[in-house]
Amino acid sequence: MNNIMILICIKNMDLCSDKSNLFKYNPERFAFLAEWYDPVAALLRRYQLFFYPRDGSVEMYDVKNQRVFLRRTKTEDVHTEDLFVGNKVHVFSRQLNLIDYGDQFTANKLGSKKERTLALIKPDSVTKIGDVLEKIYRSNLIVTKGKMVKLSGSQAADFYAEHQSKAFFNNLVQSLTSGPVVALELMGDEAVSVWRRVLGPTDAAQAHKEAPQCVRAQYGADAIHNVGHGSDSFVAAARELEFFFPSTIGHGPPNTAVLTDCTCCIIKPHAISEGLAGKIIDSISSAGFEVSALQMFNVERANAEEFFEVYKGVVPEYSDMVTELCSGPCLVLEIHGANAPQAFREFCGPADPEIARHLRPSTLRALHGKDKVKNAVHCTDLPEDGALEVGSYTLLGPSLLCPLLFGSEH
Repeated sequence: MNNIMILICIKNMDLCSDKSNLFKYNPERFAFLAEWYDPVAALLRRYQLFFYPRDGSVEMYDVKNQRVFLRRTKTEDVHTEDLFVGNKVHVFSRQLNLIDYGDQFTANKLGSKKERTLALIKPDSVTKIGDVLEKIYRSNLIVTKGKMVKLSGSQAADFYAEHQSKAFFNNLVQSLTSGPVVALELMGDEAVSVWRRVLGPTDAAQAHKEAPQCVRAQYGADAIHNVGHGSDSFVAAARELEFFFPSTIGHGPPNTAVLTDCTCCIIKPHAISEGLAGKIIDSISSAGFEVSALQMFNVERANAEEFFEVYKGVVPEYSDMVTELCSGPCLVLEIHGANAPQAFREFCGPADPEIARHLRPSTLRALHGKDKVKNAVHCTDLPEDGALEVGSYTLLGPSLLCPLLFGSEH
């Protein structure tokens, strides 16, 4: 009997020495501490969230009441790449904010290489933002924040203060203030070095020789007009991200909204998560529309309900439309130009992508939509509502979606 037990133990040790078998017999479980704001009770509720990557299932434990809140259940809304501190995940109509790792294993496995960095798209390449976003997504980086701003001379000088003693400083400041810039917070494994590698050598001429596929080689002109900027260290990234995305609301560079002859376009969460934002923006620009303002937001359910209230009782998909809008980050664009609301609505196509593919196959929804809810983009319905959707505080409250981007930031 003892010999048999020894043989069984040896066999088990052999199984565990193989990583695939170790995963099979000891499936990974990632743990996070998450918060959810309950609008009915006006309380911030805290949960332990467990994710099992083997089958894509989740489990939730109510921290305060010390009981299981959600038994282990499969979901298609959560993926391993969504799991990092500071992100929001959507679990069965609840938007959870991941505030901390739940155990050391999760911190080591998912958090050890995660970094945040600033990607700044300069004025000479803002029209190429769609193409740049494409390259970012293909590099396995996630855009977690985004904003189009216009820098003053003093702001540009402050941002590039480390170069103040250099001969090219004035040209650098002049270039950065010549038009709007797009600031992006990128998240991913070793994001600082990955983004700098995507950018390529500082001088576009050198980039052509050394890295012809990089962003600067393709779109840059010289060492000043070189598409973008990337933080050169983790410390610099933290400082530069605070410059463009300050923790105090109402601070930071002003937005670029014009609030006249405009319409609102929202690239929906499913399109963001599928990496379609770059393609959609590129299509918008190629069609001759001007993107005059841009910002990324996460929307709470109560605010999404208010935003889509006009559809309540009118379209059967209302509830699902609300769920989709608050299921993850969305990208809000101000489209500017004469007759923008009507022209852009036609460019988006019918709300049902299937109908769009039959009647107007070149429209945004035909190309990128899945169904009437996940139809790639929302656009303003009525011309007179263009400026309202873009700038009114009454839509989603003083700190969410359109108001922060397109209205007063106080």
